[in-house]
Amino acid sequence: MDREVFLKEIDWPEIGTATPLPEPSIEEIESRICRCRRMMRERNLTHLVVYGDREHFANLMYLTHFDPRFEEAILILNQSETPLILVGNECVGHLTVSPLYNAEKLRYERYQPLSLLGQPRNDSRPLDAIFKSEGIDRNSQIGCIGWKYFTDKEFVDYHLRIEIPAYITDTLRAICGHTNVVNASDIFMSPSYGLRVKCSPYEIAVFEFANVMASEGMKNLLKNLRTGITDFELIKEYQYTGYPLNCHIGIKSSGNQHIGLSGPVGAEIRRGDPCSTNIGYWGSNICRAGWVAESEDDLPEKAKGYIDNYVAAYFRVCAKWFENMKIGTKGKVFRELIDKYLPFDKFAVFLNPGHLIHMDEWLSSPIYAGSEEKIQSGMYMQVDIIVRSPNYFSTRMEDGIVIADNALRSQLRELYPNVYKRCIIRREFMIQQLGFTLPEEVLPLSNTTGIIAPFFLDYKKIMSFKP
Repeated sequence: MDREVFLKEIDWPEIGTATPLPEPSIEEIESRICRCRRMMRERNLTHLVVYGDREHFANLMYLTHFDPRFEEAILILNQSETPLILVGNECVGHLTVSPLYNAEKLRYERYQPLSLLGQPRNDSRPLDAIFKSEGIDRNSQIGCIGWKYFTDKEFVDYHLRIEIPAYITDTLRAICGHTNVVNASDIFMSPSYGLRVKCSPYEIAVFEFANVMASEGMKNLLKNLRTGITDFELIKEYQYTGYPLNCHIGIKSSGNQHIGLSGPVGAEIRRGDPCSTNIGYWGSNICRAGWVAESEDDLPEKAKGYIDNYVAAYFRVCAKWFENMKIGTKGKVFRELIDKYLPFDKFAVFLNPGHLIHMDEWLSSPIYAGSEEKIQSGMYMQVDIIVRSPNYFSTRMEDGIVIADNALRSQLRELYPNVYKRCIIRREFMIQQLGFTLPEEVLPLSNTTGIIAPFFLDYKKIMSFKP
C-alpha cells in the first residue's frame, strides 16, 4: 500500500461519445419476465404485484420498459397470462414507451385513484375487483415488489413487512389473508441473486451510454470551473441533455457546505473553498470532490498537506479496491480494506465502499462488514468510497464499472463492438497512464474512471502512481 503517488499533469483522455440505444427488444424483456416467473414458481407465488412511482420506477421498468410519470402504476403478473398494468389518467398516453405494450403483450386498465388529486375518478373499477378478475383469491400467494426489502435485523416477521402503499397491501390481504401477502422485492434487488444484479449486454450498453454522457458533462464542468460565478451558472457546464436523472444534480460550494446532498443554491464559487458535485442520468452517477484551488497554496491552513496526508491514501486504496474487484471476491474484503487503510477517525467512511447500481442510483450492495456475498459476472458496480474530514473536506472518484467474465465480454464485443472498444481504451488509460492494476473482468463504463483531480482550478493535474 506504499506505492508512490504524485500529481501528474496530463490531458484527460478523449475516448469519444456514445449513441443512444433503441428500446429493448421484446426478446430482452420477455427473457426478464421468464426469469422472474421461474423465481415465482420456486417460491410458490401465484402473483407478483409490482408498484412503481416517479422515484421508485426501476423494478417496474425492468419488466415493462415503462416508467410512471406524475402518477404511480401497478403491474400484476401471474405465472402464465399476459401481464396487466394499472395506470392513471395521464400515464395512459405514456404506455407506448413500452415495447411490450406496443407488441400487445401488456394489457392495461385505467385505475384513476393513481391519478393526481382533483382529476376525474368516475371511470375505474374498484381495486379489489381488479385483483379478483386477475385470479387473486383466498388460495393465492402474492409477492409485493416495491423498492426495498427487509431482513431479520429489522423485523422478526420481515417477509410480512411491505413498503408499498397500504391501500394496495390492505386490499390484497382482505382478499387473500394477511400471511399470504409477502415482501418479494429481493427477487429483483438481492445482491446475491436479484434479477437486476446481473446485466445483459444490452443493459451494459445502455449504462455505458449514460456513463459517457454524465462523465463528459463532468469533464466539461471541471474544464470550465472558475471563480466569481454562481453554482447555478457552473451547473450549466454539465450541458444537461434532458435524459432522465436518477438523483438530483448536486453541488456543494460556499453557500451550502453544511447541507448534505444539496443542489445549487445560487452561491458563489470562491477560491479556497471545498467543492463537490455530481450528475446522475438513469444508469449512472458521476461525482467528484476537491477544492476550488490551483494548488495547496490556495487552501486554508488546516487543509495543508491535503495531497500527502489525504488524497494519496485515498488513491492507493482505490487502486487496491480495483485490484480486488474479481469474480468470487467476498464483499467483506472491500470493507476490511477500507477499515485497515482508511481509518474511520481520519476518513469517516460510513456507507458501503461500493454498491450495485442500475437504472436507479443504488440497487443494493454485496459490500459490507462480514459480507460473504461474492462479486459475480454481470454486476454493475459503482466505485463509491465516500471519505470526509473536518480539515481536508473530501476527495472522490465515483464512476461505474461492470464485472464481466470471458463469455460476457465476448457477447458484448460481438453485439456492441464500439462499447467494448471504449471500455478497453479506458482500461489502457488507467493501466498505462495512471498505474492501476486491473483484473481482466473489470470494464470501466465512464470516460473519467480512475481520474482524481484534487484541485478543480487546475483539473489537468490528476493523481497517478509513479512508474
